[in-house]
Amino acid sequence: MKLLKRRHQLKTDTGQTAIEYLGILAVVAAIIVVLLATDFGTAIANAIGDQIEKVTGGD
Repeated sequence: MKLLKRRHQLKTDTGQTAIEYLGILAVVAAIIVVLLATDFGTAIANAIGDQIEKVTGGD
């Protein structure tokens, strides 16, 4: 009997729920807002560009 109950639980407990997707979306939106509202996004872009220039030997 326990095996049948457990098997039923495994079948019905698949995939993410809408709440989990909304949570992920909220976190991503918050990160985007912070990067757009501050100079932090620009600082990251400049640092990446500087490192690319070092690797490629650009000006």
